[in-house]
Amino acid sequence: MSIVIASRRYATALMSAAEDGGFLDKAVEELKVIREVLSESRELVHALRSPLIRGDKKAHILEEIFSGSVSEKMLLFMNLISRKKRAGILPQIIDEFMIILDAKRGIVNADVTSAVTLSREQVDSLVSKLSLSTGKQIRATMSIDEELLGGVSVKIGDTIFDGSIKYQLQMLRQALVSERA
Repeated sequence: MSIVIASRRYATALMSAAEDGGFLDKAVEELKVIREVLSESRELVHALRSPLIRGDKKAHILEEIFSGSVSEKMLLFMNLISRKKRAGILPQIIDEFMIILDAKRGIVNADVTSAVTLSREQVDSLVSKLSLSTGKQIRATMSIDEELLGGVSVKIGDTIFDGSIKYQLQMLRQALVSERA
């Protein structure tokens, strides 16, 4: 079974349990803590992925690290994935959980690239227009690419809205070349 499929199954199971048990918000906060610790400790991630370390030892390691900072329910979840030999995909499970959570809450991520730094008002206006267009709440990640020359390019999922001058010039070039032929 692929890592993506397995992580999605465990994330979905955790989501269901958290919703049914009424501890979804607490689970989200605890997963953020776990993600932060995992991102700061390569050694821990390597230990969790190691086939040489048994599942019960991985469960013990996770319990030692997180016993004071997460609930008993989260410790039970980490114990389960350790014993099922899935502790190595804990970072991916957390990522999938956050993706599922965003989908449930109607949040989509948008990568916005502009030629220059946009003002707060411009960003707010763009985000509100994207929200109206998609019918979802937008979480925008801003970046700058001076090669765009002007305008913005927005990527939401597999869809790209390219309003950059660079793209417009490319389209003009294609139109002129096709007329020549």
